[in-house]
Amino acid sequence: MKISRIYTGDDGQAHIDEIDVDSFPNPRSLSEITGLQFRVQQPGRFADWHVESRRNYIITLSGEGEIGLGDGSLHRFGPGAVVLVEDLTGQGHTTRVTSDIPRITIAVPLTNQTPGT
Repeated sequence: MKISRIYTGDDGQAHIDEIDVDSFPNPRSLSEITGLQFRVQQPGRFADWHVESRRNYIITLSGEGEIGLGDGSLHRFGPGAVVLVEDLTGQGHTTRVTSDIPRITIAVPLTNQTPGT
């Protein structure tokens, strides 16, 4: 299993790569979690360019979402997908619900604000 990671590169653009679960997440990054946030987004919902306010794991429970990056690429995430969102600066990304059913996710805020940990 892989975790997708969205982060801000030196060019100020959001990029995406995959992290092997064998080396990530660092268990310490999860040790101080004090809450979870469930999100329900209706089909067709679109969020234009934005950055995250904090580092989060976003876990898709149902439905499907699409992340758009500045290079024009689109990345879809369905049930079971885990995304570490770390693009806190720069242009950010877009988000669209692409399924015919609501997209339900859990946001797991990370207290440690150091990317990649």
